[in-house]
Amino acid sequence: MERITLTRTERSPEVDFDFASGRLVLRGESYPEDAAAFFGPLLHALRGHLAETQASPITFDVDLVYFNSSSAKALMNLFMPLEDAAAEGRPVTIRWMFSADDDVIQEAGEDFAADFTHARFEMIAGVTA
Repeated sequence: MERITLTRTERSPEVDFDFASGRLVLRGESYPEDAAAFFGPLLHALRGHLAETQASPITFDVDLVYFNSSSAKALMNLFMPLEDAAAEGRPVTIRWMFSADDDVIQEAGEDFAADFTHARFEMIAGVTA
């Protein structure tokens, strides 16, 4: 699977999906005009990678300082195939990064974390995009 890198814009996050190393990164702010168009190709590529490889570990760093409700839905859509892969035995870690004084982003991460039983979900305070 080809590596996907996108430079952050005013409305969309930096993306670095390095499938070969198993490291996925979203960083910045996320409120694209069309979240489905932005995140759709990322989800498609992630699903393709998961189908092509079986046991390689994946770490997904989410370091967003702001995201809208459409982006939240897109994040959940990215997280669910990772949760499924973890349920099948693949090591998956989602690292949710937030500024120590940002209760909103912290609580959003906690809400996401509550939906996962197989993927390891780490809350990491003190990191900012």
